[in-house]
Amino acid sequence: MTKSAVISVCGRANVGKSTLINRLVGEKISIVSDKPQTTRTRITGVVTHGDTQFVLLDTPGFHKPKNKLGSYMMQIISNTVFDADCILLLVEPVASVGQPEQELIERIDTSGLPCILVINKIDTVDKRKLLEVIDVYSKRHEFDAVVPVSAEKSDGLDVLLAEMERFAAEGPHFFPDDMITDQPERQICAEIIREKMLLCLEHEIPHGTAVEINRFTEGENGLLDLEATVYCEKASHKGIIIGKNGTMLKKIGSLAREDIEDFFGCKVMLRTWVKVKENWRNSDIMLNNFGFKDS
Repeated sequence: MTKSAVISVCGRANVGKSTLINRLVGEKISIVSDKPQTTRTRITGVVTHGDTQFVLLDTPGFHKPKNKLGSYMMQIISNTVFDADCILLLVEPVASVGQPEQELIERIDTSGLPCILVINKIDTVDKRKLLEVIDVYSKRHEFDAVVPVSAEKSDGLDVLLAEMERFAAEGPHFFPDDMITDQPERQICAEIIREKMLLCLEHEIPHGTAVEINRFTEGENGLLDLEATVYCEKASHKGIIIGKNGTMLKKIGSLAREDIEDFFGCKVMLRTWVKVKENWRNSDIMLNNFGFKDS
């Protein structure tokens, strides 16, 4: 007998949703950064645990949009979070309910869906403080379970999987048991490059970038040949991304190539260019070109 469940993972920006999904999947399928609004679209992770398969939907962090891209990201939350068998609400171990969490709880109330409160980053606080966090949130919503975890340390994930299994229904698995994500290979590569820009660049610059994979060719010798174009919004940003004598772009490319090689298990040749597309985050045409399309 096989069972499946679709689980939506939601929470404020930078609460650790992508890290949690990566740990549950066992592979890095969603990019991670200490900068907010890292995830821009819905990313599906697939976890087959014994006879049960969980389809995990990683959504953008809940935030107030400042442009059309931000509005698209918020629309993804509305379209995705409540199209599931269960919701995981990720929060930080703070004994107060912030505005993003309150708005999400109100939507969860309206949906009537089961919801598990996941208190993340428990490795950063005294465990005794968790009782205060649980008490505060329990007064706002009757959660089906409360699970403290540290996604970074992989602590508490077995308990979380056990709680999630309560909402799995009998039936065939949605994906092959060895599949870990439904993302196209080109998208995975583009997201890895964007993650390295978030790591290496400061302030608003990495948030104003998009990556397009122009060439994805697997050679007979096992070499993966990639060509990527990084789009930014200003000529001054282009200079910063490239760096003096190309040093910054080389650093970004080198870090990205290492992760891409780890993911695909082969050698990678990566060539990267930078182009300016002013105000692309407010352009319907550019957003469509980059795959940010309404569901």
